[in-house]
Amino acid sequence: MTVICTDKTGTLTENRMTVSDVRWMMEDGRGKREEGRCSDLSPQTSDLYKAIALNTTATHDVGNPTEQALLRWLVAQGVDYEQLRRENPITAREPFSTERKYMSTTVGDTIYIKGAPEVVMEMLDGRGMMDDGRGMMEETLKEWQRHAMRTLAIASYRGQGHVTCDDTHQSPVTLAIVAISDPIRQEVPAAIRQCRMAGIDVKIVTGDTSETALEIARQAEIISDRGQGHVTCDDTHQSPVTITGAEFAALSDEEALEMITDLKVMSRARPSDKQRLVQLLQAKGEVVAVTGDGTNDAPALNRAHVGLSLGSGTSVAKQASDITLIDDSFRSIVYAVMWGRSLYRNIQRFIFFQLIVNVTALLLVLFGAFIGTEMPLTIIQILWVNLIMDTFAAGALASLPPSKEVLREKPRSKDAFIISKQMLRGIVMIGGLFFVCTAALLWHFESSENVSPHELTIFFTIFVMMQWWNLFNARSLGSNYSAFHRIYLCQGFLLVLALVLVGQWMIVTFGGEMFRTEALTWQEWLWIIAGTSPVLIVGEVYRKLKSLRGLRS
Repeated sequence: MTVICTDKTGTLTENRMTVSDVRWMMEDGRGKREEGRCSDLSPQTSDLYKAIALNTTATHDVGNPTEQALLRWLVAQGVDYEQLRRENPITAREPFSTERKYMSTTVGDTIYIKGAPEVVMEMLDGRGMMDDGRGMMEETLKEWQRHAMRTLAIASYRGQGHVTCDDTHQSPVTLAIVAISDPIRQEVPAAIRQCRMAGIDVKIVTGDTSETALEIARQAEIISDRGQGHVTCDDTHQSPVTITGAEFAALSDEEALEMITDLKVMSRARPSDKQRLVQLLQAKGEVVAVTGDGTNDAPALNRAHVGLSLGSGTSVAKQASDITLIDDSFRSIVYAVMWGRSLYRNIQRFIFFQLIVNVTALLLVLFGAFIGTEMPLTIIQILWVNLIMDTFAAGALASLPPSKEVLREKPRSKDAFIISKQMLRGIVMIGGLFFVCTAALLWHFESSENVSPHELTIFFTIFVMMQWWNLFNARSLGSNYSAFHRIYLCQGFLLVLALVLVGQWMIVTFGGEMFRTEALTWQEWLWIIAGTSPVLIVGEVYRKLKSLRGLRS
């Protein structure tokens, strides 16, 4: 993937919602205004406590994290919210939606509202208390949002039916604003840096306000400065880093395509905005991953190349996704990238190794026919070679553990052929060199009157040992590290090396007529092992030179 569109809560943050502050304002029937903290109010007389208790569907330990935080705060104030619910039966309710951005509950002739501050305040606009009080509260909200806090407004009033902007004249209004903190996960900045190093762009798409989203983006090191540009419908040429969902929706596809590459934060985003962003990024040729936990995220998760649901998310989101992050952490996405790239690299390593073996064996059989050696490798010997070079090598190279080195590379093209130019060049050069060396040895043996079984045994063993040493080179394909770098972690690889070496010795020593072999002396074994070791030595020198060249550049 080349782009990750991540939500904020739970993925970048710890999803441990805590009420940090509550500010309130209320007006009684005589027009008197008071403001302060809710802790100054009596639990028996405050409509705010009822607004929180009745306008939530969770309990203090089960349900929506934001509602849980509000209820835990009530408990800390000595309020029995369950008793308030029992004493105030609900007559009507409008659930929260990302389009409305608020929830309302009606008890008798009293309506309680909980939602985005700008939406709730707009409903209450026009009353005398809002003329000067709104400005004060908006300043407080901005200050909270600059500290990456989630903000809510809670209101209650007496009215009839659904909430409208015209209802509020009917009764006195109680209004409170709430700051809820959700600290960023400690591992997120390092994970974002790794994504940037890996050539993966990270964009935050959240329903929170711009100030909150920008502060989280700054803390996560997605942006370096909170003031890096903002978009309106009239200034899209600025290539901004942040935009709201409403502003994004107002842009044409052509205007949006011009700015989404530089976009880092989309705030107050609706599900339709998230899905459109994914579609436009895909239109630009990006491979897009999306994180989400809610039912409304399902379209974007399904549309993305890689849908990443959260373990704490809804079943609908999980069904629409490709991968579920059990721990909800953004760091797990980085691990998935590392594992995915490493697995792809391991497949390339096996193909690289296998084609070198096949090219060498094919050319040798053809060459043997031309010079008169009927079978330089017997069918049984070729079967053994296929066994160790297909089955064993596949196990050895496929079991290599993931390496953080792959995170220093840029994403490959999704249309790229699995055999890269570097691999093809290596297959031709190394396979050709192996053929030249073994063909020269076969020619040397053939120059005598008859090629003896002992000479063909030496030839067979040299062929296998060349491939044995080349397993080390295959392990280091695409890497500048030594073939022995952290090799102690590759138990499967070491086991296969041992099996091939022991198996070759047993076939040579005890194979007899079945394998057309004769036992070799220990001196011959030492000469063969030492004589074929330049296969690894040359590879090590090449990797060292690459490493030095990389350091200089």
